[in-house]
Amino acid sequence: LKAGERTKPLEGKVLAMIFDKPSTRTRVSFDVGMRQLGGETIMLTGTEMQLGRSETIADTAKVLSRYVDAIMIRTTSHDRLLELTENATIPVINGLTDDTHPCQLMADIMTFEEHRGPVAGKTIAWTGDGNNVLHSLLEASARFAFNLNVAVPEGSEPGEKHVDWSKRHGGKLNITRSPEEAVHEADCVVTDCWVSMGQEHRARGHNVFLPYQVNAALMAKAKPDALFMHCLPAHRGEEVTDEVIDGPHSVVFDEAENRLHAQKAVLAWCLGA
Repeated sequence: LKAGERTKPLEGKVLAMIFDKPSTRTRVSFDVGMRQLGGETIMLTGTEMQLGRSETIADTAKVLSRYVDAIMIRTTSHDRLLELTENATIPVINGLTDDTHPCQLMADIMTFEEHRGPVAGKTIAWTGDGNNVLHSLLEASARFAFNLNVAVPEGSEPGEKHVDWSKRHGGKLNITRSPEEAVHEADCVVTDCWVSMGQEHRARGHNVFLPYQVNAALMAKAKPDALFMHCLPAHRGEEVTDEVIDGPHSVVFDEAENRLHAQKAVLAWCLGA
């Protein structure tokens, strides 16, 4: 799909895109991806529909299932996604919740393998907050058989259920307080903003996270050819310095592009193309 073959396997198909949270990459990449595959999209925001207010999520799922061929939802509560999925009779795609971000990880794995070959057996390091991207990275570590080193400050640990799931399914994890330990000899260093959108209530002093900033000194602890990844948007000067995100290790814009291509594969698979 990334090679640009212009077939239209989803011609006549319609994707409903539900956004409870603002978005740049998720909205544009799903919209463009669906159109490139020959389909169409309908954009629905929280102010434009009755989801979970005067109409139940279950009823909304049943109605949309009569109108469109698939639903993509970017929402706050993971429970909203699950309820939508349980009541829809069409595919539902997790565009992001406060708990997980699987589409991002598909793009990340694709990007790593484009630059460094198979990710199995390699070491990826995370430094920063234990957020939704890390939760999906924990799952990916088991599914794709790479080693995962995680450095988070006390009180910002990833959810236990995600750590336990990864370990039960063969994930090789090292969770530490030390970013230097996590990044040592890593093939890839990953971070995200210290306070995720809609999670401002979890905000902690930047002094807590400052030792976890990805800067040139920290990247120097990784392998010389290590990649740097960030799902964007980045708060430059906070979780990452300009020197790193604009430097030779960074593949963040390849990552952003690959959201489009990875999600085209998701759409094609969900809709039987």
